[in-house]
Amino acid sequence: HKAGKGESLALLALLSEAQGRMDRAKTEEESGAGLLRRVKRGWVWNQFFVLEEYTGLEPLYIGKLHSDMDLGDGSIKYILSGDGAGTTFTIDDSTGDIHAIKRLDREVQAQYLLRAQAWNRQTDRPLEPESEFIVKIQDINDNEPKFLEGPYQATIPEMSTIGTEVIRMTATDADDPTYGNSARVVYSILQGQPYFSVEPKTGVVRVSLAGMDREVRENYSVIIQAKDMGGQLGGLAGTTVVNITLSDVNDNPPMFDQKLYQMSVPESAPVSSVVGRIRAKDRDIGINAEMRYSIIDGDGRDTFDINTDPTNLFGIITIKKPLNFETKASYTLKIEGANTHVDHRFPDKGPFSHVTIVHVSVEDVDEPPEFSSAAYYIAVPEDTEISTMFMTVSARDPDAANTSIRYSIERNTDLGKYFYIDITSGALMTVLPLDREEFSWHNITVLAMEMNNPRMIGSVSVAVKILDVNDNPPLLTQYFEAFVCESANAGQLIQTVTAVDADDPLGGHHFYYSLALEAANNPNFTLRDNQDNTAWILTRRGGWSQQDQSVYYLPIFISDGEQPVQTSTSTLTIRVCSCDVEGNVMSCNAEAYHLPASLSRGALIAILACIFVLLVMVLLMLSLQSHHKKPYLHDEEDNVHENIVRYDDEGGGEEDTEAFDIAAMWNPREAHLVGKQRQDMLPEIESLSRYVPLASVGGPGCGGGDSNVQGYVLAKLLETDLNPCAPPYDSLQTYAYEGEGSVAESLSSLQSGCSNTDHEYDYLNDWGPRFKKLAEMYGVLEMNNPPMW
Repeated sequence: HKAGKGESLALLALLSEAQGRMDRAKTEEESGAGLLRRVKRGWVWNQFFVLEEYTGLEPLYIGKLHSDMDLGDGSIKYILSGDGAGTTFTIDDSTGDIHAIKRLDREVQAQYLLRAQAWNRQTDRPLEPESEFIVKIQDINDNEPKFLEGPYQATIPEMSTIGTEVIRMTATDADDPTYGNSARVVYSILQGQPYFSVEPKTGVVRVSLAGMDREVRENYSVIIQAKDMGGQLGGLAGTTVVNITLSDVNDNPPMFDQKLYQMSVPESAPVSSVVGRIRAKDRDIGINAEMRYSIIDGDGRDTFDINTDPTNLFGIITIKKPLNFETKASYTLKIEGANTHVDHRFPDKGPFSHVTIVHVSVEDVDEPPEFSSAAYYIAVPEDTEISTMFMTVSARDPDAANTSIRYSIERNTDLGKYFYIDITSGALMTVLPLDREEFSWHNITVLAMEMNNPRMIGSVSVAVKILDVNDNPPLLTQYFEAFVCESANAGQLIQTVTAVDADDPLGGHHFYYSLALEAANNPNFTLRDNQDNTAWILTRRGGWSQQDQSVYYLPIFISDGEQPVQTSTSTLTIRVCSCDVEGNVMSCNAEAYHLPASLSRGALIAILACIFVLLVMVLLMLSLQSHHKKPYLHDEEDNVHENIVRYDDEGGGEEDTEAFDIAAMWNPREAHLVGKQRQDMLPEIESLSRYVPLASVGGPGCGGGDSNVQGYVLAKLLETDLNPCAPPYDSLQTYAYEGEGSVAESLSSLQSGCSNTDHEYDYLNDWGPRFKKLAEMYGVLEMNNPPMW
């Protein structure tokens, strides 16, 4: 029958009775057990069919089981087992009627495998073995097509041609595809026309409109329908959404916003500094919008450079060479921006490049002085004299003002203050002795400062290499102390000596060894120069004894082979030691001398007392001899002390108590031992005839008394010259440079006795109030009287 709304059609499959008969089973009893044997099957049934989705209130009758052994007396019980037995299917154990007690869905389970068996109620034994039968669920169109993977996402390049496949979709219908048209699906497009279309049978979405431009519209939403029953009226339908995105292709050329860009940069900007950036805009995106910039023309193509930033969109203009406002104040750059990825499918969309002009102005700044060289190097011998100028550095103000430069040395680079630089000329010179052995290199920094702007300071490195000069004598490598065995024979090697030299000659060290002159004929040892900067010390004899002499000192003369030749003398200490038979040292100390046993203590004290008496007598004799040599001056009138003492500065006046020691006049021979020397000047005691010429002592025009003085002085001078033991009693103290550098000049009257001219003292009035008293003494204030002296 045909079911109403909400109901499904049900077809009852009746049980067909089996053809044939079943033989009666005979049982035979055996001792201890009884066996039931089925001779022939007695009942047969076919498959059962039932429609799905039964919605009735009563259980759905499926069929009936019956055995030919069932006589209708109720002695047989039917049992059902298998898929869904008891839960989905039930059986009347007396009549064998089978019912479905649940709603059946073919899409959940299409068939059930059940097992049936007939039992004897009285014996509770099966009458026959179990038999299987199948309950099949017949399909109805109760499932619409479904897009299991929807909604879908698809991407196609813009400007795709008509017929380009976008995506392939498949709708799934859970109904039985082998039964009717319940699972036959047809596709159609509900939304997305006229841009896209779908093939009805395959579900392939294709482009149906040419020239779709991503820059105009990028995203499209397409609705696709799948309908079963071959698309006929009454079929079930399902829909899905396909989101289609147009991917970019390079179909748009780049374009600069401006035809001319203005930029500026200070001239002090270092190389690689960024001047500015420009961009040629492209409506495309991704790699299709990536740009490559280049300077194709202009007077600044060698001074500036342009590179693409990491995004490959902007052009970064940088400085390639140092800028100088005074040399060139502006530059012009012609820059091209071009796509790096060109799509050759669209040649008519090009050209894919654009050109613009960039004008760069250089700004003037106050720059520090610049040296003529980036760094300086000079080699200076270490024996260079102090104040020697060894090089000159030069710097200039790069600005148009070209102000004066002042030079200096950065002190933390010359802590020892070995060098000095002239503040105006930049001349470097030494102020301390240079020693290569102390510092072989001096790395100093010279500063150049603008006079008008002290903040503008330039600097340069000056490397000064100190050249080696042979100024160090060779010395023994270390303090050597050798030994010689008492059993040593003549010609035996006792020591190998080496030398070291602080100098570093180009050809390497070459030392020459020999014994010092005072040891040239040494009878004990000799020296052999090996000509390889070593020397051997050999014995010249045998028969060594610690009792005779335990220590020998051997002076060794060493010289180097450089110019000027440097030499030194070192002493090698050689000890006499007692050795074993293999030459190993056993003892180097002389054995103590033992007094004879017969010498008593009293005798030893007497010997020491005699030695003490002898020492006292020797001291007394020396003392008496010293007293006899001392001269005694009894006549004070003859004690005319006229030593000439020369000082190269002005005398100290009455407070000068250290000009000379008065004790030297009383005992001149011992003056050099006990005399007290002046601290501020070393006097020169020399011959009178050397510093005082005869003309200065007396001359024409001098008084007669002066001649007596001259004769006396000459007599004493002759007496002193003829007597080598006579001390210089006659002395004259002079100050040769008295008054030098003073406004009053010298006030000494020496060498003025021979002058016949009158002195003019009017200049005393110009010396101020401090010389007023002196001017009064010479009468220059109120009267012009002749001088008193």
